[in-house]
Amino acid sequence: MSLLVEGAPANPAPGQPVTAPQPDVRPRWELPSFAALILATGVLYLWNLSANGWANSFYSAAIQAGSQSWEAWFFGSSDAANSITVDKPPMSLWIPGIAVRIFGLNSWSIIVPQALMGIASVALLYWIVRKRFGPAAGLISGAALALTPVAALMFRFNNPDALLVLLMIASVWATLKAVDDGRIRWMILTGVFVGFGFLTKQMQVFLVIPPLALTYLAFGQRTPMRRLGHLFAALGAMIVSAGWWVLAVELWPKDSRPYIGGSQNNSILELTLGYNGFGRLSGNETGSVTPGGGGNAIVEQLGATGGVAGGFAGGPGVAGGGPGGGGGMWGQTGWTRMFESAQGGQIAWLIPAAFILGIAAIVLCGKAARTDSRRALLVVWGLWLVTTMAVFSFMAGIFHAYYTVALAPAIAGLVGAGAVMCWRHRALVWVRIVLAAAAPATGVMSYVLLERSADFLPLLRYVVLIGSVIVGVALVFSNVNKASVQRGALIAALVALALGLAGPAAYAIDTATSSSSGSIPSAGPAGAGGFGPGGGMRMDGRGTTPPGMTGRQGTPAGMTGQQGVPNQAGPQANPMQRETGRGMGGGGLLEGSKPTDELVAILDQNADDFTWVAAAIGSNTASGYQLATEHSVMPIGGFNGSDPSPTLAQFQQYVADGEIHYFIAGGGGMMGGGTGTASEITAWVEANFTSTTVGSVTLYDLTDPD
Repeated sequence: MSLLVEGAPANPAPGQPVTAPQPDVRPRWELPSFAALILATGVLYLWNLSANGWANSFYSAAIQAGSQSWEAWFFGSSDAANSITVDKPPMSLWIPGIAVRIFGLNSWSIIVPQALMGIASVALLYWIVRKRFGPAAGLISGAALALTPVAALMFRFNNPDALLVLLMIASVWATLKAVDDGRIRWMILTGVFVGFGFLTKQMQVFLVIPPLALTYLAFGQRTPMRRLGHLFAALGAMIVSAGWWVLAVELWPKDSRPYIGGSQNNSILELTLGYNGFGRLSGNETGSVTPGGGGNAIVEQLGATGGVAGGFAGGPGVAGGGPGGGGGMWGQTGWTRMFESAQGGQIAWLIPAAFILGIAAIVLCGKAARTDSRRALLVVWGLWLVTTMAVFSFMAGIFHAYYTVALAPAIAGLVGAGAVMCWRHRALVWVRIVLAAAAPATGVMSYVLLERSADFLPLLRYVVLIGSVIVGVALVFSNVNKASVQRGALIAALVALALGLAGPAAYAIDTATSSSSGSIPSAGPAGAGGFGPGGGMRMDGRGTTPPGMTGRQGTPAGMTGQQGVPNQAGPQANPMQRETGRGMGGGGLLEGSKPTDELVAILDQNADDFTWVAAAIGSNTASGYQLATEHSVMPIGGFNGSDPSPTLAQFQQYVADGEIHYFIAGGGGMMGGGTGTASEITAWVEANFTSTTVGSVTLYDLTDPD
């Protein structure tokens, strides 16, 4: 029974405090178990990694650019010629950018750093929990994080979230160190980690600030005024560690640096406060594809097609709208949002258990000293979970299911610490009831989530549900002092853990053995989740064709022809379509282009004579050509094709100076032609240059005007 009690009294008297094991008391099984956890996590995150290809080609192109140009590396430019940046600060691009410089351009160089960040996150979470609740709690927490489906997805992907999660966990580690010894240096380090998180994904990292600050203020050493002073020191460290780069970008002459992607005024402050900041909460995101962000025409055009597109416009489609719902194309808002089809299979498996066990464990710390590190840990994870879950549930702006990876460490930490704390106090009747309730609550949650992908391991949901109810009943009798009953109770507890992790483990393994790419990846089997609350439309190509969609890869009704061309729009690609395999054309708003060998050969001709071998609407469209040729391709309009970069006059000057060789028509600017300056540039090129067709791609030679 030492696996769960680790030297503490196996069956303490009611109300008797249980002291956490000393860090230097290590059971013989601890190191082998920890090694097995890290090894298994490494296999899960590194296995079949190359199947994801370029993963999110939007970021992969920026990583490639940074491997060729230090200026592009510093700013996070989409291309080595530094026309425009990605719509995030560049810290998550810096490490893989260095890796590509060392090991060359390939998917492993780009994605392995994220997998290593995932392994480090699991190890650090283990250590944080283990120090205060023992190795069994650390193992449970580490395994729960590693097996969370959205974690298995994002730690095998090149979005900024992998580094963000690691830095957020590190900030908790530093804060709890400060709680333990009261030294200011730990709070300064906390500020540094949060500042680096800002340089990774801007204001999202601020969601951990209230949990960190309140925890230290409530449970830290020293006097209240001294603790408050330490918090101000942490704030200063955060401002310095994030502000140096922001200040450098703001002070750098605009005509000698790339345009700030995602902004409308070439300002990192505008990007921070608007598109990546308060606009995410209010839905008023200028330059976005949301109804409040300048994309009304696009939404209305999609809405006219019915089906999923109707949901974009707030109609009855699967992606949003619906009576009584908020959030428009990004799904309905409200407290149930994390449990809906789009998000549930990614993160919701252990949320009920986290709340049940976490609250019970905090109550059990009731008589401990104010500075008790165990209570501080439980509170910081609990506040993290509540704060982040509340913001994600009610934000009206851009929201994707993979954002929920930010909830995973808090859920895992509460489950591991709470389960072991409750097990140690199972002499109390109400604690046994808590343990008995947590098991079937998790089983019911797993059943609901597994039923959404009914063809995936169809018996698993019944095994988990029935088994959880049985072990829940067994845990009620875990206090009987007969050796046989105690052994049975331990077995029941271990079975409860195994059943609780079975569903997310199955989804995580499915994620690791499948391929994911594009801008909106999703974990788990087909049909388990997707874009919007209906869950049927997956942007990584692993979902099913939702109602109202027809044709290959789910082309919206009313859109016909190759690549989902709107009847009235000529050779424009459906921006929501996933292209599979090379030669399928120009990509789209959410998926990178995949040029044919013939087209790559054309772009490579005399490439060194030009600053950009081509220009295309939208960063995703440009990304595939750039990754295939390893030459700069100008992404007109940035990610959405709606940024005013370059202006028509600037583009005309580039052409006159012979800096751009080709213009690639169509692509990912909203519905293919972009908006604003992107539309103006497209119209000007079509009026002044002759087109040729290479496969399914329309190409204009800008060195050969009509």
